[in-house]
Parts: sequence; structure tokens; C-alpha cells
Amino acid sequence: MFLKVFKEKSNQKFVDKIVSRRNVSVHNTKITSVGVLLNDQAYYNYDEVNSFLDEIGVVSAKRKFFTFSKLKDEVNNWDAIFTPKDFGWNGKLKNNDLSDFTKTKFDVLICYFLAEDQELKQIAAMSMANFKVGISSRDERLYDLIIYVDNKDFKIFKDELKKYLTILNKI
Repeated sequence: MFLKVFKEKSNQKFVDKIVSRRNVSVHNTKITSVGVLLNDQAYYNYDEVNSFLDEIGVVSAKRKFFTFSKLKDEVNNWDAIFTPKDFGWNGKLKNNDLSDFTKTKFDVLICYFLAEDQELKQIAAMSMANFKVGISSRDERLYDLIIYVDNKDFKIFKDELKKYLTILNKI
């Protein structure tokens, strides 16, 4: 337990360092690829997210879902699951798929979670996505666009995101 606290502190320092060095320039290109970061305890509707990505014109080969789960034994439709065990000290990732996800240069990363799990924030911070969208405002440094909605209101989130992406000429 004692080591866990030190590990969390070292990872938080890593996130703070990444966020402080983040380049916030956003390109004016149309969206072709999307990464989605979710918390399995808060949101389950895979089909609703997929249909939204269809609506904005993202082909299924250019979308990637990653879901955080405190328990790995749960089975669902998501592409990939990560757990607290996939994280080492000082921001090191033990899961190669998760590492590849953070290195992928998505046009948009959708962080649809309100949870304060350090692991979710770390992946959002480490992501090389061009444009990051979130619903949590606890750490505004992580996102380029924050849409304030409850995680149960995906329809409102979807409508607002579509509106802002249209204004920004991304769809």
C-alpha cells in the first residue's frame, strides 16, 4: 500500500511534466482518425459511440477504443482494456498496446470519463492526438475542448461535439 502511494505520486509528476510541455497548436485538417478513451464503470454503450463516429465520417479502420477497468475479468465489446497493473513507475507503461495507443497520432482523442483515476489522466496526457476533447474539468490542461456534461448524457455530448467540430471546420 505504501509503495502504491509513491508510484501514484511518481506518475502524477510525470503527467504534470508532460502537460506543462504540451504543444497546443491544433491543425485545421478534417477528422479521419479517432481514439476513444473510456471508463468501463461509467459508460457501456459501444454501439452509440460507433454510430456517432459513423455520423461524423470516421471509417471503422481509423477508430480505436481503449477502456479503463479496475477489474480485468469483465468482458465487453471494447477494442482493448487496460488496468492499474499496466502502469509502472515514472509514467512507464507495461502494456504494449496501450503504449501504441498513446503514440498514435489521432486527429481527435475523445476522453469520455469523469472519473479521477490517475491512469485515465495519464493516458490522456501521453496521447499524441492532435485535438483532445474531454468532459472532465478537474485538470483543464489535458484537453483542447471541454464539454461539460454528465457521462450519462452522451446524446448531449454528441450534439455539442458535432457542433464544435463543425465550427472548427474538422467535419
